[in-house]
Amino acid sequence: MFGCLVAGRLVQTVAQQVAEDKFVFDLPDYQSINHVVVFMLGTVPFPDGMGGSVYFSYPDSSGMPVWQLLGFVTNGKPSAIFKISGLKYGEGSQHPFGTMSITRTPTVAQIGISVELLDNLAQLTPVGNAAVSSVDSFTQFTQKMLDNFYNFASSFAVSQAQMTPNPSEVFIPANVVLKWYENFQRRLSQNPLFWKT
Repeated sequence: MFGCLVAGRLVQTVAQQVAEDKFVFDLPDYQSINHVVVFMLGTVPFPDGMGGSVYFSYPDSSGMPVWQLLGFVTNGKPSAIFKISGLKYGEGSQHPFGTMSITRTPTVAQIGISVELLDNLAQLTPVGNAAVSSVDSFTQFTQKMLDNFYNFASSFAVSQAQMTPNPSEVFIPANVVLKWYENFQRRLSQNPLFWKT
């Protein structure tokens, strides 16, 4: 039903079922892992109204598991990439795995998937820095790029009195660059992916 992928390692497609609705994948040598991908195999969808909460668990200094909610997979969102490198020393959160006896060693972390009602998933809050890709980061990059371009182009601005005639050079009025800049910003705020069309 689920798969787990870490860069540079073989794909895991056989999860250990620890309860009727709970599955785990082992992540050996977890200290060297930055990101993990959790996905549905496409062979068995979630029942209607159900989805899967995805947790990361690592052993604390005493060997006890610390569980942190990364996010969710659903029939509508069958895969997700999570950044786990910054979570290794964070606080644990409530989790559905309770005190299950899951075999583990000090260098092995786990990804846990709990099948739950979508209504319950909507009330859970994942760890803030686990999400990787988002339109917001793209929008932020684009905004910084626009600012940098406008500032760079403006730094060469001269008045007509300061211009020296040169027939081989083409000049673009600064107001044209400003108009393009404002247009691009407006379109980006309306639809961050407008440039794809």
